Amino acid sequence: MVKLRHHMRRADKGFTEQGKLRKVLRETCYMTLAMARDGEPYLVSLSHGYDEHRNCLYFHCASEGKKLEYMRANPVVWGQVVMDHGYVDGECTHSYATVMFRGRVSFIDDPEEKLRALRTMLWQLEPDAEAREKQMSTDGLDATVFGRVDVEYMTGKKSQEIEL
Repeated sequence: MVKLRHHMRRADKGFTEQGKLRKVLRETCYMTLAMARDGEPYLVSLSHGYDEHRNCLYFHCASEGKKLEYMRANPVVWGQVVMDHGYVDGECTHSYATVMFRGRVSFIDDPEEKLRALRTMLWQLEPDAEAREKQMSTDGLDATVFGRVDVEYMTGKKSQEIEL
């Protein structure tokens, strides 16, 4: 794991327990990735599936486009997932849990890992078991780009009232 030199200003909101961090990664539906190329930043939100055993996030996308250009030029990304519990009326605050992470993107060519990525995403995103099974097909997998963010560092921050 990569160590970062900065500390969280509001340490009372921070958490680093692996189980809690992984829970947030498993229970969220999308991640936002920040990336850079030639000193130019770019930000994108993607649906994802978290593979706890490999400590990675899978995503899929079109076979061409700006995010692929950025990721191929510089595979190091910074990401965030958020459990948004909404604005707290009358308190001028927001209730949330978030995990921020640094990772390295790679693209998947292996058909078995593509199936693993698809399965991981579907089990995280699709609540209907029948719909999941219907989508678990090798049709179109060759033409689908799957990426993997291998998490190198992560930390969390949450509202005090949120139990993880």
